[in-house]
Amino acid sequence: MAARLKQHYQKAVVPALTKEFGYKNIMAVPRLDKISVNIGLGEATQNAKLMDGAMNELGQIAGQKPVITKAKKSIASFKLRQGMPIGVMVTLRGERMYEFFDRLVSIALPRVRDFRGVSPKAFDGRGNYTIGVREQLIFPEIDFNKVDKLRGMNISIVTTARNDDQARSLLKGLGMPFRQ
Repeated sequence: MAARLKQHYQKAVVPALTKEFGYKNIMAVPRLDKISVNIGLGEATQNAKLMDGAMNELGQIAGQKPVITKAKKSIASFKLRQGMPIGVMVTLRGERMYEFFDRLVSIALPRVRDFRGVSPKAFDGRGNYTIGVREQLIFPEIDFNKVDKLRGMNISIVTTARNDDQARSLLKGLGMPFRQ
């Protein structure tokens, strides 16, 4: 069973993008490459137990085991040593990526307080898009009673688009609610 969003991409988005940008080859049409979700935990330098909660929550949200990211350099003013764990991240590809993106745009983002749409300016110039989420409670997988601390996360969507216009059209076709 292919993901619902992947079928929508193949049946509706690919023909629309081909018509809009005049692609000759179907492989030139932009597509989602990967989605990486990152939770930075600067406070984990003092309290190592915070890492376990973040790992569990990110695992529930992504449906895949996250990896612990470690500090690359020591920074004395932050009481940080090289190799200390300072965050968790997960990279999604394939079916899991489409499932996650579908849940993000149809369930999670509309649950954000005072949500008017995501910023259309958060592209990096090469067709990739990044959103910052303030709290993990917008995802339905997280049980409100078991949350020990509110954590924000960065969600980076990497596409094969050559520029921001192509990426914006791709994400709009996939249902990303951009602010007007």
